Parts: sequence; structure tokens; C-alpha cells
Amino acid sequence: MDRNLALEFVRITEAAAMASARWMGRGNSDSADQAAVDAMRKAFDTVNIKGTVVIGEGERDEAPMLYIGEKVGRAGNDAAEVDIALDPLEGTSITARGGVGAISVIAVAERGKFLHAPDTYMNKIAVGPKAYGKIDLKKTPEENIRKAAEAYGKSVSDFTVIILDRPRHEELIRRVRETGCRIHLIQDGDVSAAIATAWGDAGIDMLLGIGGAPEGVISAAAMKCLNGDFQGQLAFRNEEEKARAKKMGVTHLDKIYTRDELANGDVMFIASGVTHGPLLDGVRFLSGNRVKTHSIVMRSKTGTIREVSAYHFLDKKPL
Repeated sequence: MDRNLALEFVRITEAAAMASARWMGRGNSDSADQAAVDAMRKAFDTVNIKGTVVIGEGERDEAPMLYIGEKVGRAGNDAAEVDIALDPLEGTSITARGGVGAISVIAVAERGKFLHAPDTYMNKIAVGPKAYGKIDLKKTPEENIRKAAEAYGKSVSDFTVIILDRPRHEELIRRVRETGCRIHLIQDGDVSAAIATAWGDAGIDMLLGIGGAPEGVISAAAMKCLNGDFQGQLAFRNEEEKARAKKMGVTHLDKIYTRDELANGDVMFIASGVTHGPLLDGVRFLSGNRVKTHSIVMRSKTGTIREVSAYHFLDKKPL
């Protein structure tokens, strides 16, 4: 893939972030999400790609825009054919509450390189580069924590696991607590949480637990760019979800997917902050009708990570 595409895509996440940030703290998650979707959809039309959304806002009958299978991009001469995994607003309820760490995110791969994950749950584990190859979803949480802590050169008591605070995780949280390690519970945003395990001094060592399967694919793409490790196993809630997965090409329903099986080949990961968080600063509306955004652009091929701070002048470029 052309490396210059990465900087084209950051304009798309910036647009979605700015549009949804206007709804920060207003208690309306649906409007925040719709604003991000509309802005991202419009921004895609400016980029010369032949893109197919493989991880999106749902299937066509359920999502009016950015649905799975939708074609995006200008599709002009010499346009690259790419698959796109996206979440216009990862953290809709975070944005509605005015909370921490909502982002707008896109992952891009060559055609056919992303797992076409159905809209179901996924059991996940993620760690940073120092613990690459030391995790295995077939093992217990206790075993994975001990192995990863050893790889990090930490005592278990100094090891930090991030988990979504959900009733389904009560038993997992109990077991992790009994190891003696530290726990950071979050309400939403497990893409950012997975990235945090491989993000410098974020202070997070491991992600554990069940979250959205589409977000798992996006997380795997980010972890590939950061040389972190990730595994995921689809966790179906009913027979309908299993049937949908088979329709999308998933043949082994209980398979544990590695990072590179979820996001294969050369991938790019682009994200812009919506609300302030440990990974990215949120959108700031400044005097003089200006807006400041903060984004990251990553490529797995080179390992390059760019941080992009941008000022947008709304008199010249209205949202």
C-alpha cells in the first residue's frame, strides 16, 4: 500500500472526531455516533481508493452508512484496492458522558487480509512487545499473567491488567485479583485499552476479557503496528450469530485467532482523539473558530508511528 495513504486517512478520522466531539457530555450517544459516521462517510469520498468496509457499523439492513460490504473512496484512476475496518466513534457512551478516551479509528489492509468478523463478542488477550509470544488463550488468566509478568521483568504485584467493567467479567476479575496483580477497570473503549498495553509508559501490561469482535480485528491491526501480541476467540451469544459468522466465511467457530490471522499482511492504523485520554488528546475547540486535533498514524511494514497535531480553521473549512 502507498504510504501516503496513511496521511490521507488521518483527515478522515479527524473529521469524524471533530463532528462527534461537539456532542461531548451532552448525554446523547446516538447523535454523537451518527455525527461521526456522517463525517467519516463524507470524508472517504475525498480519498482516491477502491475501499471495501469489512468491519463497519453493521450489516446493510442495520446500518444506513458505513455498513459491512459498502464501497468507499473516489475510485479514480490507479486507485488502490483496500479493505477497511473502522469505528467512527469508539466510545459512544464515553463521549455522551464526557468521559475519558473516546477515539475515531480506521485500520486498512490489502484486499482479503482482515478477518471478516461478525457483530458478536470476542474473548481477547493483549500484551506489549516484551511479552510477545508468551500469551495463549487456551491457558488460564493466572498462567498468562505469570508468564507475561516474567517477560516484563515485573513482580505480579506490580503487573496491571485492564478489563471492561461488566457483569460477565465478575469471575475473571475475582481470579485476577487473587493473583495479587493490579486491575484497571474501564467502562468502554477496549481498542484503546489493547493499544495501551504496547504504548510506551501507559502503565497497562495486559488486556483480558470479552468485548466486541469487530473491535478485536481493529485492535489486532494496531498491535501489529506496535509489535505487540493479541489473540481472540469469537464468543457467540446465540445460534443466529453463529449462522451469521458462517455466512461471512468463518468455518471454525471455536478457533483462537492470532494477531496475524486477524490482521494479515501490510496494515495501517489511524486514530484521532475525541475526548482526552491516555493515548490521545481530545478535540479542543479554540478561540478564533479554530479546532485542534491529535492523531496517530502507524504502519506495520516500517513500524513508523507518527503523532499528528493539527489546527483546523473552521472559517475556511466548516465541519
